[in-house]
Amino acid sequence: MKSALRFAGALLLSVGLAAPAFSTEYPLPPADSRLIGENQLTTVPDDKRPLEAIAAKYQIGLLSMLEANPGTDPWLPKPGTQLVVPQQMLLPDTPREGIVVNLAELRLYYYPKGEDKVIVYPIGIGQLGAATPVMVTSVSQKIPNPTWTPTVNIRKRYAKDGITLPAVVPAGPENPMGLFALRLARGSGNYLIHGTNADFGIGMRVSSGCIRLRPQDIEALFNSVPKGTRVQVINQPVKFAIEPDGKRYVEVHQPLSHSDKDDPQTMPIALSPALKKFIKSPHSDSELIKAALERRSGMPVLVSNGEAVGEGTETAPEQAQSVQTTSVSQAAVNTP
Repeated sequence: MKSALRFAGALLLSVGLAAPAFSTEYPLPPADSRLIGENQLTTVPDDKRPLEAIAAKYQIGLLSMLEANPGTDPWLPKPGTQLVVPQQMLLPDTPREGIVVNLAELRLYYYPKGEDKVIVYPIGIGQLGAATPVMVTSVSQKIPNPTWTPTVNIRKRYAKDGITLPAVVPAGPENPMGLFALRLARGSGNYLIHGTNADFGIGMRVSSGCIRLRPQDIEALFNSVPKGTRVQVINQPVKFAIEPDGKRYVEVHQPLSHSDKDDPQTMPIALSPALKKFIKSPHSDSELIKAALERRSGMPVLVSNGEAVGEGTETAPEQAQSVQTTSVSQAAVNTP
């Protein structure tokens, strides 16, 4: 019970009571810091709208809201309930360049060249059987008003549901790719970052392998990202960091599933050597870290064990792609 209370306290320390902020922009912290943003609290209004409406208002993905607020009804959250809006996060341990997509946390980070800021967008990614791959690539083409040419595999999946797709879906409001698309240079160019014509699926595994953004988000990204921009797709369910003041944080997300039988709350998460070292350090509270790994709140948790500034001998952990993902089960929808 004591460790559970300590963990709850560590988690609540990062929840702010400021007025809602609707921007996805964050000032870029120094090179030796990765903590950005501040969590907020909001109250569910009595408007009989689904949780997605609140998630969209705060530019958050649906799964992120559910991770932060377990037990909340995604279709009809109880009016008057106070929810945590998870707007605090650790930057992925990657180069701060171009676009970085972390599949496990269902977020896209964009670092505009020459600007001291990072813009964070919630995303939808590939469903089971059509996973979005880990890769380092670039934006090869910018496509306004894209058409959609379903692949053979996509046709087969739709056919199983009794749906026969046309050879080409023309551009326009009925196109599931939305109004803007960024083609990635990977392989034959089948992977894109694009919009959607649906009001759901952001922060979920719903696509046929592409990366999906809300309409206003893809328009903003499309207008900002130059052709040739570096794109790195990673899969890190656990992020951790040692901040300049010596404070230690761990952020744990439900890992991606490989099967519809996987339970995102109980599937094991492989621990990288760097993460094991971080846990075993005398400066880390291993009980708090253990609780965070079990809770999987998707929010940074303070796990310091009294480390003072300048006393640490470790540098920011190089976890990058060393933490492999193992689970998250979500409803699948056959769309690009």
